[in-house]
Amino acid sequence: MELASFAPQNPPLYLTPLPMAEDLKTVTLNDVHQQLGAKMVPFAGYNMPVRYSSDLDEHHTVRRAVGIFDVSHMGEFRVRGPQALDLIQRVTSNDASKLVDGKAQYACLPNTEGGIVDDLLVYRLAENDYLLVVNASNIEKDWNWISQHNTEGVEMENISDQISLFAVQGPKAAAALQPLTDVDLGGIPYYSFVQGTFAGAPNVIISATGYTGAGGFELYVPNESARAVWDKIMATGQEFGLKPIGLGARDTLRLEMGYCLYGNDIDDATSPLEAGLGWVTKFTKDFTNADNLKKQKEQGVSRKLVGFLMDSGGIPRSHYELVDEAGTKIGEVTSGTQSPSLGKGVGLGYVKTEFSTPGSKVFVQVRGKNLPATVVKLPFVKGTEE
Repeated sequence: MELASFAPQNPPLYLTPLPMAEDLKTVTLNDVHQQLGAKMVPFAGYNMPVRYSSDLDEHHTVRRAVGIFDVSHMGEFRVRGPQALDLIQRVTSNDASKLVDGKAQYACLPNTEGGIVDDLLVYRLAENDYLLVVNASNIEKDWNWISQHNTEGVEMENISDQISLFAVQGPKAAAALQPLTDVDLGGIPYYSFVQGTFAGAPNVIISATGYTGAGGFELYVPNESARAVWDKIMATGQEFGLKPIGLGARDTLRLEMGYCLYGNDIDDATSPLEAGLGWVTKFTKDFTNADNLKKQKEQGVSRKLVGFLMDSGGIPRSHYELVDEAGTKIGEVTSGTQSPSLGKGVGLGYVKTEFSTPGSKVFVQVRGKNLPATVVKLPFVKGTEE
């Protein structure tokens, strides 16, 4: 899913040119973040908090305790009706027929050229009633893509501007949130959810999902209840060390887990099979471009997305070249950072398939030097999710 590479010395190149400030949308709690002293930045057309204290402090807070992110810029589509599942099956790569009420799954929207329109979450709220959660920068693009495949009159509603989304992540998330609901948070399995009352607000989706690998929940809250819910989480979470966390730490957290970021690691030109997303590409059903992707699987891909760890110094950054020992280009970095947990540079990038085996040696071109790195099995850091 989508979060920018927000290292202070590494502006997110793929976001330029940025919209003018007066064109930016704001989340419901925009003023709250400014009152908390957040540094606000333009991201995906929204004014968003990138950090409140420091990226390093916020990263460790989530890994060791608990933090709360406001990611209300994300998009939500309600898809309902007798043909809802059929539509979802045709436009997504995963098999949504396996979902039951209270379950969610990760999937892609394949395009007709072999790439990815977007990655998303699919929630089954009830029979013939689904919630699709998409990336903020792709809301209009995804809506148009799904709409053009809606030939059977499925009811679609874009509720993105009605919903606030809070991600409460970290090993102490359940303990920090439990006083605010009668729902047994510890009893919600990974990639499952419950709809119930939370912090006095009705109809909150409490989802055991996240983008950090640190465990926790994502809370879909009606905008009218957003401020009250945020304030109560901040109050009850205080004894557990809860802090507000910005997009900067969110990016280093997801990168340590090897989670793809749309716009960096996957896009309209990357195949889900190249990106290591074969596990959400199910050929047991028909979907957009399934035949061509199946052929690609059978024939093999010429490049693969890998994780690599710098052998010594150096921090990889998006668009840095990856070369072999002779200096011949074999690929490109798509995401990179200094891992706060490991104290080393880590990165994701596409390389020729022969260099994709864990243990393979590659070199990252950093300021004219070829710095050695080793391809490793993801994730870089062991997560707490099952």
